[in-house]
Amino acid sequence: MATLGELARLIRSKNAGPFELTFDIMFDDPERFERVRRSGVLSRALIARLYRLPETEVRFFIVPEALAFKASIPRPSFQGDLLDGDNHGGQQYAPLVDIPIP
Repeated sequence: MATLGELARLIRSKNAGPFELTFDIMFDDPERFERVRRSGVLSRALIARLYRLPETEVRFFIVPEALAFKASIPRPSFQGDLLDGDNHGGQQYAPLVDIPIP
């Protein structure tokens, strides 16, 4: 068993406008990408659970040509709001790093 953070080359989050966050999980090794894809662990349902959202609010993409997974979710508060603790959305990826992948 390995974690997603050990298998991926890059896991990042960032703003996708003031009302949305996007997550990129990228691999530099096709075998590692396929391992994660075949496991079925990384999914719309998982992102929804981790970020406490209904699945209908999660957009989830698998991009084999780029050896990448991508997800977009609504920001918990809009960028710049007094309740916004991460103005650029760059720290929101942390829950993805320790996901176990068989």
